[in-house]
Amino acid sequence: QVQLVESGGGLVQPGGSLRLSCAASGRTFRRDAIGWFRQAPGKERKLLATINWSSGSTYYEDSVKGRFTISRDNAKNTVYLQMNSLKPEDTAIYYCASTTSILFLSLTSYNYWGQGTQVTVSS
Repeated sequence: QVQLVESGGGLVQPGGSLRLSCAASGRTFRRDAIGWFRQAPGKERKLLATINWSSGSTYYEDSVKGRFTISRDNAKNTVYLQMNSLKPEDTAIYYCASTTSILFLSLTSYNYWGQGTQVTVSS
């Protein structure tokens, strides 16, 4: 079955970096867009970045543009989120998800979700 597994979260100081991984399995994802989302306590889940697996084209939400980079490794069937210049407000559970819909900016278009990985930015 389709499975997305996130890893790489943890505790980091403000200004630090983390790289999250999303390992995808169960079928080919060449027709998918993969998105990274986060959800902070008491807040709605928010889309941060997407990548089209086939073309490699990307999208970034304004608050992470210039700090976060999404990429993919076709051979490893893995999508990454490189996070630099982290701030305390980046603290959240981070999720990856996949969709074959053209409406890849809409959270409700995503069919498969990982379990999430906690990122805490604190001194």
